[in-house]
Amino acid sequence: MTYPSCFHCQEPVLTGQQFVTRINDRDELMCCPGCQAVSQAIVDAGLLSYYKFRTEPGSKQNALVPEALTQFSAYDLPEVQQDFVHSEDNVESVSLSIDGITCAACAWLIEHKVKQLAGVSQVLVNSTTQRAMISWDKRKVKLSDILGQISRIGYQAAPYQVDEQELNNKLNSRKFLLRLGLAGFATMQVMMFALALYTGYFTDLDVQYRDYFRWVSMIFATPVVLYSAQPFYFSAIRTLLSGKLNMDVSVSIAIGGAYTASCFATVHGTGEVYFESVSMFTFFLLLGRYFEQKARQKASVSSSNLHKLVPLTAHLVTENGQEEIPAKKLRLNDVILVKPGEMVAADGVVIEGHTNINEAMLTGEQMPIEKQQDQQVYAGTINVDQPIKVKVTALGQDQLVAEIIRLQELASNTKPAIALLADKLSRYFSGTILTIATITYLVWQQISPEDAFWVTLSVLVATCPCALALATPTAVTCATAIFTRLGIITRKAGVFEKLPQIKHVVFDKTGTLTCGTLSIGQTRCMADLTKTQALAIAAALETGSRHPIAAAFALFADNTLVAEQVHHEVGFGVRGRIDGTDYLIGNAVFTGASIDTRDPTQKIWLARSANEQLEVLASFEIQDNIRQDSKATIEILKQQGCRISIASGDSSGHVHQLAKELGIEDVHSGLTPAGKLALVTRLQQHTRVAMFGDGINDAPVLAGADLSVAMGSGSAIAKNSADLILLGDHLSRFTQAVAVAKLTTQIIKQNLAWALGYNALILPLAVTGHVAPYIAAIGMSASSLIVVGNSLRLLRVKV
Repeated sequence: MTYPSCFHCQEPVLTGQQFVTRINDRDELMCCPGCQAVSQAIVDAGLLSYYKFRTEPGSKQNALVPEALTQFSAYDLPEVQQDFVHSEDNVESVSLSIDGITCAACAWLIEHKVKQLAGVSQVLVNSTTQRAMISWDKRKVKLSDILGQISRIGYQAAPYQVDEQELNNKLNSRKFLLRLGLAGFATMQVMMFALALYTGYFTDLDVQYRDYFRWVSMIFATPVVLYSAQPFYFSAIRTLLSGKLNMDVSVSIAIGGAYTASCFATVHGTGEVYFESVSMFTFFLLLGRYFEQKARQKASVSSSNLHKLVPLTAHLVTENGQEEIPAKKLRLNDVILVKPGEMVAADGVVIEGHTNINEAMLTGEQMPIEKQQDQQVYAGTINVDQPIKVKVTALGQDQLVAEIIRLQELASNTKPAIALLADKLSRYFSGTILTIATITYLVWQQISPEDAFWVTLSVLVATCPCALALATPTAVTCATAIFTRLGIITRKAGVFEKLPQIKHVVFDKTGTLTCGTLSIGQTRCMADLTKTQALAIAAALETGSRHPIAAAFALFADNTLVAEQVHHEVGFGVRGRIDGTDYLIGNAVFTGASIDTRDPTQKIWLARSANEQLEVLASFEIQDNIRQDSKATIEILKQQGCRISIASGDSSGHVHQLAKELGIEDVHSGLTPAGKLALVTRLQQHTRVAMFGDGINDAPVLAGADLSVAMGSGSAIAKNSADLILLGDHLSRFTQAVAVAKLTTQIIKQNLAWALGYNALILPLAVTGHVAPYIAAIGMSASSLIVVGNSLRLLRVKV
């Protein structure tokens, strides 16, 4: 008798239709509950590509896996880990997306909990991006164990996947806006009744009408307390379970206490009610949290999606010719064909052919690099000239692109000293508030027991950090609006604090100080040709070529000149015939030109061939034009006391020539991504450093700098790593941003001074019983409105 095969492990299914998993809209048979659990986990994790591209069946899952752990078992499969786990000397590294992080205390809890696992060597949690970098010994612990450990403390973690993360962010934003909208609507309704009662309009009404308004207020306040305020409760519970405290603990106690006491007073018809205080309190807290959430989402890095950087398919060379297959199916030592104009599908070595490769995706440099046999090529780079065959040497997380992203991730997860100090101080804030409230309650129990609860409630409400929470986000939001007018995108709230502190600015060269597009500079004629004629001949020879130099000559094309018998000499130049005359355009060796080794500029030559003799007709300087405002920006930065450096991957003399023109003395050329990061790290030991960049190779150093700036025309991954993005590619906007940041910092300091001053003033009054809870809530709200109004002054700034 023939049995069907298990869809997961290909073993015979002896259990009939008992175990089934829905995969790609089809019910697939499984042989056992273990395979069913693992396959369902793969489906639930959105990892169906594993079944689509796998070359071997999954391992048989004989044991019945508990449901709580099954959801992570799929991540232990090697075929699944290939997409997001990097392995080196038995040490695995992964970037995780973690849901539920609300503050630095959450990051601290996760780090310490995961470090308890034997075999975990490094845990770096970034509370801003809600991501973690974890390294572990695969011989001692599994990835599923790490994910399970995080889950046990109330957080959900999964390998970071861009599309899924962005989808979750949108879903969370909609939920948060619903909470905020509900709180705002209820607050307006409740305040209408409360304001009228407080001002004495209804003081002559009977008790039954007073109670009626109280019941209506309770109806409106209930969904605010039970639904809108949920994020504070969950955060407080998680923190308490971990044995720590945060601001949400005191907030939750204040909301819950005031609401419970008000409900009691409403039901029994005695005492005061504070439904308006609870609703308003919750609304302003949610508003502050909303600002924080938006800033966090903007800062969320989406650069780890390797599928955007490498092609989805590859031309696999087989004994029967070539076959187009998904790039994920490639294996080490496979041979692939890369045609002109196509991207390289995987890191490898050229085994046949000779071409130029544009590595701008990796280096930021537009000039193609000549590649011959036995030379390395990288995934995501573009073949410009001729077809080549490449032997695959690295896949997935072992490719150069993945290495760059790991450097970026490591740099962005490393916490500066100021952040660590802030984390430490924040742990004591809530404890101090609760201690003061407890002492107040105990003392008032001795003085006046009937007033102890209300006085304690006033203390909790009065010391709510609402104004403190709004002090920075509101000012940053207004400053961001100004930056938008300037064509500047801010991705992290700390930008406005860091900008005025920068004392050293490091620039990449290509695409930053220069425009990033090749152009023709000085043309020198050496024979009976005019410059116009020489340029037109060169343009005719370059017509049809995909080389960037050809694009530079396109502006000088003359339609009356047509090149025939055109032949591209890879790595040298182009040969062709125009009006019966043979011409060559290319490097000095190809055209027979003599060169000056001291000349820092890059040139190509035009020559004429007659009777096997070469006559050089003209030379063309190839240049990447300096941005119009580069020199002025550098001069202003120097006037502000900033030191200037260049850190470029270009190793030619053009880097030093450019530095001389711009008046920059500190020049570093031929640097790798790791070299750039090391340079900035070394400079950071003495001062605050800002980094400008535009290429993928700049991503690690952009993440590691104190402040990072990307050009709008730069690569997506560089922009995702930056604190600031200059959309208009005007460097002068940076100096304007510094001026706005200084004013923003001043506004933030004023807001913080007011918020702290208000708390210092109201706290003694609340402790001594001179402030009723509703007065504390009104004062807290007024304090918040003052902070918001002060921040709005930024919008009147003209730049």
